[in-house]
Amino acid sequence: MADKLKLEVITPYGELINEEVDEVYATGAEGDFGVFPGHCSFMTALRIGSLSYKKEGQMNYLFINRGYCEVLNDRVLVLVGSAERVEEIDVERAKAALARAEERLRKAQAGETDIDMARAQAALERATIRIQLATKLIPR
Repeated sequence: MADKLKLEVITPYGELINEEVDEVYATGAEGDFGVFPGHCSFMTALRIGSLSYKKEGQMNYLFINRGYCEVLNDRVLVLVGSAERVEEIDVERAKAALARAEERLRKAQAGETDIDMARAQAALERATIRIQLATKLIPR
């Protein structure tokens, strides 16, 4: 049994992570999960949330925006629409996105029909999670 996992996080914009790590945790569509070396194989959808991994005793965190995770032979392959390291999150930009999403949802609830509710809800969720991750995990 191997003592490390190969973690690869890939977005349409390129590879964000390609490292040997000790453990991985992610926000699955059916619930959060953890992966350790020797884990059984599986594949799952990922929802908007976080991915964390331990390397050399240190936890590292990413924001992830929907996708898929495959665990196979001590390799964790994560394919997501977008991802960013928590320390790179622009909190002010996320707060502005949150305000825009809240305004779109208010307009939709007031009866404006040209508002895409699903898109507005997803934007709200992305902004909220980015803010939570960045303010909780990175001292500012």
